[in-house]
Amino acid sequence: MSTYRAIDLSEPEPTPIISVKPVILPAPERGEDLHVRVSAPVTGTDLPIVLFAHGFGSHLDGYAPLVDHWASHGFVVIQATHLDSRRLHLAADDLRKPQLWRYRVQDMKRILDELDTLEASVPGLAGRVDHRRVVAAGHSFGGQTAGILVGLRVMDPQTGVAQDMSDPRVMASVQLATAGRGGDELTPFAHENAPWLRDQDFSHITAPGLVVAGDKDELPLSTRGPSWTTDPYTLSGGGKSLLTVHGGQHSLGGIAGYEAAETTDENPERVALVRRVTLAYLRHIAGIDHTGWEAARAALTGDAHPLGRLESK
Repeated sequence: MSTYRAIDLSEPEPTPIISVKPVILPAPERGEDLHVRVSAPVTGTDLPIVLFAHGFGSHLDGYAPLVDHWASHGFVVIQATHLDSRRLHLAADDLRKPQLWRYRVQDMKRILDELDTLEASVPGLAGRVDHRRVVAAGHSFGGQTAGILVGLRVMDPQTGVAQDMSDPRVMASVQLATAGRGGDELTPFAHENAPWLRDQDFSHITAPGLVVAGDKDELPLSTRGPSWTTDPYTLSGGGKSLLTVHGGQHSLGGIAGYEAAETTDENPERVALVRRVTLAYLRHIAGIDHTGWEAARAALTGDAHPLGRLESK
């Protein structure tokens, strides 16, 4: 029996989904063709899109607890296997490594350029997708990817230049357990292994967004502790919301996949909270329905709920 009070977020009944993988997009300048997975409900029209970027080392088969939930409730979810995936086994001295963050953003832009191709790859999907409603989402390293698409500026560790790599085709973001500001808060490990975190500027993000952070997410990247992952909310402009998951570590209860080895805080109730609140937000920001989001904000105000807190600015 559940140990917490259920939240009625007015979700519609789920529908069956279809998932096609890999759809291969040629990418000669990348060094590896881009492998993409497309998941979508078998019914419905004018379906919004979620571009989902996996965490460091993962792949297009991850995050089923979120991806399947979003797809079964009316979204076309598109995932890629980025160059940092363990499946690609980049050598330690691979010259692409300092630019892994940039390749990820380019992967997402390539997907946006090839939406017609991806749509046609799924039986029965052609003509049912709304290309004007695109939300970028991502976990951990993928959260930075999503953030860049809506205005996050990252100083290139090789050139020292931070450029605007946002994409006007992306209307909003969902960033899950992702990195905060760099500077003197980064650990030596982060400086050495994730140089793209050394200087991040959130002030240019003006698109709406939801940030999800676990209050027990102790990463080896920052000296500041779990509050570091709230920076994408606190340091960006208005129109943002922050879901704090009580007791959540980096996998937020297990969003990376069912029985995934990297989950250190397995908790189905936390996963249920994250997937229901993120779906309510997606439906809200896509203009489908606002009642679930309003219910989430009411139920998770202050310390009203033992699993989490939701605040907005």
